Amino acid sequence: MLFAVAAPSGTGKTSIVKEVLKLNPDMVFSVSATTRKKRENEIDGKDYFFIEKKDFLEKIQKGDFIEYECVFGNDYYGTLKEVVDCFINRIQT
Repeated sequence: MLFAVAAPSGTGKTSIVKEVLKLNPDMVFSVSATTRKKRENEIDGKDYFFIEKKDFLEKIQKGDFIEYECVFGNDYYGTLKEVVDCFINRIQT
C-alpha cells in the first residue's frame, strides 16, 4: 500500500510523516529528489536526493520520475521511480 502526503511548503508534512513512521515501524519513507540547494542540517539521500537542475531535467526526459513539479518557477521536486520500485520489490520478495 502506498500513501502520498501532499501539502504546501511549511504545513507540517515532515512532522506528520515522522510521527506516522514512529507508530508504524514497518512503513518506509520514500526520499524525494530536488534541485534546490541543500540546507545546513540536511543529509543527501536522507532528507532529499539533491540533484543538479541539468541532471533532473535529463531524468524527466528519460521518464525516471513517477511525478515531479517545478515549484515557484525555480526548483524541481520529484519522486524517482527507482526509489519506489526498490520498496515494492523488497515487499514482493
